Amino acid sequence: MQYEFLKNFPRRMKNVGLYAVLIQNSIQKTSWKQFGYIKFDEQMNLIFAVMLYIMEQSLKEENCTMDDIGAYIDTLNSQYLDKKISYDDNRKLGDFIVNVILSNEGRAMYFDGYDFEQNAYHIMHVSYVANRIVYLDQEVRRTSYYLTDDGYNLILSTLEIENNMKLTIHEMIFQMHLEKQSYDKAVDEIKNVFNLMRIQLQKIQEAMGKIRRNALNYSVKDYEEILLENLDTISDTKEKFQKYRELVRERAKKLEEENINVQRLGEKEAENLDNLKIIEGYLNRTIDEHQKILSSHFDLKALYTRELELLSQVSLIQRYSFRNEFYDKVLKNSTAISSLEGFFRPLFNRDPEKIYNLNKALQYQKPSVREEEEDTEELLDFDEEVYQKEQEQKRREKLKQYETSLGTLLDLVTAKGEIALKDIPEEIQDQLIPSVEIFKEIMVELIRNKEIDLDALKKERSEFIQEETADFQLNEMLLQLSENRFRDSRIHRLEIYRIEDGTTVTFNDVQNEKGERKCIHCSNILIRMTRNEE
Repeated sequence: MQYEFLKNFPRRMKNVGLYAVLIQNSIQKTSWKQFGYIKFDEQMNLIFAVMLYIMEQSLKEENCTMDDIGAYIDTLNSQYLDKKISYDDNRKLGDFIVNVILSNEGRAMYFDGYDFEQNAYHIMHVSYVANRIVYLDQEVRRTSYYLTDDGYNLILSTLEIENNMKLTIHEMIFQMHLEKQSYDKAVDEIKNVFNLMRIQLQKIQEAMGKIRRNALNYSVKDYEEILLENLDTISDTKEKFQKYRELVRERAKKLEEENINVQRLGEKEAENLDNLKIIEGYLNRTIDEHQKILSSHFDLKALYTRELELLSQVSLIQRYSFRNEFYDKVLKNSTAISSLEGFFRPLFNRDPEKIYNLNKALQYQKPSVREEEEDTEELLDFDEEVYQKEQEQKRREKLKQYETSLGTLLDLVTAKGEIALKDIPEEIQDQLIPSVEIFKEIMVELIRNKEIDLDALKKERSEFIQEETADFQLNEMLLQLSENRFRDSRIHRLEIYRIEDGTTVTFNDVQNEKGERKCIHCSNILIRMTRNEE
């Protein structure tokens, strides 16, 4: 190629196209005037302010409905923009920005970037926001909006950092602040690192969704890019942040040992100790996110391989056009109608009559899981809403079992201050272990956390409101139980230890999720509680 600097030109133009399409969608609309936004500068500032709000809600894993967007614009208007419009008009403005400008009224958006290597224009799809159906209070159905990959790239590109350098740069800045003991700034940077890893995980999940819908619409180039991004993210991130976590724990422990009574710490030292605990919490979440990305990375590879294999098998099936092979031939030669029986007979072949097989009658017949799955799929086709409600009901019942098991365990701990698994009375075994899988997941989460500071969790929740998740979350359920059921117990901290004396605990006649009764063996675990003396 004569001009080497023109390589990857379509990729550059994709970034330009994100701005160009957005500007084109906005500048052609006259509806801005009825809301009082006349200047082009005002319009673009508001569009990006709304996109930033949607991104923030996505990163927090909170719902972002049109009511939320309307309230956000109304707050901006009352505090800063000072436009003489009502709350209803602000909500209409939010609907106009999201559904007309950012979504182009549901029509696909494209931008052509010239490929100098192929001597042709490269058509690139542009999409800023997507939506999903959510249920508020488990009953009210609403549409929640979130940014797509293009939306994230557009917003994050305003920070003038390349995608493949963002995680590295924020990690370097975090390390620098940690070495200088600027813990308040280190908190901001570790949050940025966590957000970038959350974005990467969301990109993997969206890619898997596209592949499930139609693997042919997901190009090999896109697949290669996301694999390389995953490898860059998971190459040595876990080891680095494990070292950072150990360093943070050592410094926090040193502060606590030098000042046994935390109240004697100076204002600066107390702030540093709080920031160190926040950093440790985010490091734990970052390592968990790293593990999710690693697992999703292999799931993506397996899914893409399986879908392509299925498509290759489908291509071997010979198909016929009903119009070409039937209608057109009948219209050309009406005498062929007398031979319709020969054409339709294969469609009405009856299954052979069944005969009573005595040998089969004496054999154990396993239920057909495939038939049950097919029945479920048929119900989905006819009434998806009923199916969703049934799944939601099952989810609530399962979370209730988690709450019963964890609450029973906390009852024992608060009564004695500490409890070992081998000392648990047999009569409450059914409450403690509703199923093997639930009990196992609770114990694994407890052992993995080792120390759980409920006061720190309450403070973090007050600063960062999170959306209610569909899965079991140990920290959320502990906070809920401590504030409701165990409010008088003043639980401050939980410490979980594995008793390394070689003993094992046996639970007999325990039921699993399939209804089977089993005998399980597990390590002896000690759970200790520290009360809040305030």
